[in-house]
Amino acid sequence: MSLHMKVEHMHKFHQFELPTAIKHGIGAIKHVGEEVKNLGVTKALLVTDPGIYQAGVTAPIEASLKNAGIEVVLFNKVEPNPPVRLIAEGSSLYKSEDCNGLVAVGGGSSMDTAKGIGVEATHDGSVLDYEAADGKKPLENRIPPLTTIPTTAGTGSEVTQWAVITDEEREFKFNTGGPLIAAYLTIIDPELHVSMPPHVTAMTGIDALAHAIECYTMHYAQPVTDAAALLAIEYVGKYIRRAYSDGNDLEARYGMAQAAMLAGLSYGSESAGAAHAMSQTLGGIIPVAHGQAVAAMMGPVMEYNWKGHPAKFARIAKGLGINTFNLTEEEAAKAAVNEVYQLVEDLEVPSLEEQGVSPDMTDRLAKEAMKDPQTIGNPRDLNEEGYKWIYGRCFNQVEKTI
Repeated sequence: MSLHMKVEHMHKFHQFELPTAIKHGIGAIKHVGEEVKNLGVTKALLVTDPGIYQAGVTAPIEASLKNAGIEVVLFNKVEPNPPVRLIAEGSSLYKSEDCNGLVAVGGGSSMDTAKGIGVEATHDGSVLDYEAADGKKPLENRIPPLTTIPTTAGTGSEVTQWAVITDEEREFKFNTGGPLIAAYLTIIDPELHVSMPPHVTAMTGIDALAHAIECYTMHYAQPVTDAAALLAIEYVGKYIRRAYSDGNDLEARYGMAQAAMLAGLSYGSESAGAAHAMSQTLGGIIPVAHGQAVAAMMGPVMEYNWKGHPAKFARIAKGLGINTFNLTEEEAAKAAVNEVYQLVEDLEVPSLEEQGVSPDMTDRLAKEAMKDPQTIGNPRDLNEEGYKWIYGRCFNQVEKTI
């Protein structure tokens, strides 16, 4: 089939919505005050993490907002893998200060926290009540005007229709979302990305690549998400090593910022696949950095998955700059897998074990990953044994097959 779609998924009723205006350019944050004012915001809750705040990254943004006559209430307590209690604290501040808009500055955790606060500001109860799972309530109201300003080129949360929140009680990360949770506006300024240290550039960049690869090959893929995913893959292939090696390379930073945003769009309104199911369930149990966990898992996941969609994996190889002219489809698909293994090595991503994950956890982690809704989108059928095999490759307990 020319569209490379699996027949059973052609019967699905697909949709693609883009509620977020995307504005970008070098120095783009100088426009933030006027842009947020145009959304009708007069008092904004600025959501960020302590590190970014202390590094002074938010200072020019606060100045621009104040110059436009917008009052700024600061919430700079964001933690990695943001928990339910953090959302509750932020939304209680939002309500008590009578804010009418949100500005998130940072990585995925800051943007997801702001989305969660937006949900609680416009709905009864806790963000927990709106978990994207069977039997839970869907979102009913649009969140208040949210502007996302990413400082990493990774999660794509600036344009996605998801927030990933940690329920500490259950040791489980859940998604809440749909078009009502998306930002109204994102401002992407590569100048904010030059402060990223190399290891953060590496893990967020490979996370963006993982979004693109998983969304391009997942069962829910559709032409518009494929288009975004393929260009994201090309940009990462072209720019990630440069951005990692020279943090001030603005062209590379711009390319990676676009890659992360495009990879975020490639999610559409659906899910990803095994690497995200694994990293989300793992991140609910132990405090790993999401991007770093995904990066360590991506090679093994692709090694497991390529047989599920060889034609698309062959196209990924091309996107990553491999000369596939003399390769068969199967050889090219395997070359894509090996290129990602090579990339993870070149960018010195620590192994799962170095990240503090013990191989003894494999059985539990395989069980948990099966519970994640993203398992369903994976291009190759999965069961617990499949997840155990992938974890076995992550821990080098299983022989490489290609």
